[in-house]
Amino acid sequence: MLTRTFCHIEGIGHATERSLWDRGIRSWDELLSVSTLVPRVGAGIITQTLTASFAALAADPLFFTSRLAGGEVWRIFPHFRSRCAYLDIETTGLSETCDITTIALYDGETVRTYINGRNLDEFPADLDRYAVLVTYNGRCFDIPMIERYFRIKVSQAQIDLRYILARLGCRGGLKGCERQLGINRGALDGVDGAFAVTLWREYERYDNQAALETLLAYNIEDTVNLERLMVEVYNRFVEMTPFPEEGRLPFPPSPLIPYQPDLHIMDRLRRRYR
Repeated sequence: MLTRTFCHIEGIGHATERSLWDRGIRSWDELLSVSTLVPRVGAGIITQTLTASFAALAADPLFFTSRLAGGEVWRIFPHFRSRCAYLDIETTGLSETCDITTIALYDGETVRTYINGRNLDEFPADLDRYAVLVTYNGRCFDIPMIERYFRIKVSQAQIDLRYILARLGCRGGLKGCERQLGINRGALDGVDGAFAVTLWREYERYDNQAALETLLAYNIEDTVNLERLMVEVYNRFVEMTPFPEEGRLPFPPSPLIPYQPDLHIMDRLRRRYR
């Protein structure tokens, strides 16, 4: 799909891109050969951008995400999938002064977790292994929080599913989007960010390992589900193009989750704080 994309070229929007597709111009090579057909953009801009695009295919996803609207960055996914990480953080609240409690990082094969007071300082080095970060609302929350907390600049290309899912009419937070797309969380259904704070406090105050493992299970569920959502939205958008048969991705298998929620502690905390 990426090499069929033209709307990262300055001056080409959805309507022009669709017009080119309808006229049988469906690849960068084909557009280069007829670049004069888009006179209001100019052959020079088209040639320059597509030449740079071919070079960026090797290892520069940021070239594309910096030129595509937030709702269009799904287009880079298959090409850079092997360099993607799915990311979600848990915190003690929503303000800038809050702490990060746990982080889950998943690359489609391996789940890594980071815990405040244990190994949280290992996270920045591990993050550098990846070129693309997939989040839900990460542009507004997770990434700014990570940058403030670790005093680093996150330089990876970003795919924020919040904006992509909104284009499909899916809103209401990550869990609401999951429900609309048929993803069932099982025992973790109903657990949210506020309850995640409660779990962390229970662990911190009483060294309750069951509470910590339940929090990690929840954090991982958020993260692993990002891959499932990414594949789902990619397939839905590809089906809206003139070439759906060329791009559909299989639904990913579920990875081994190293932690399981403790139903007893969840019930006890709900009764305590309801």
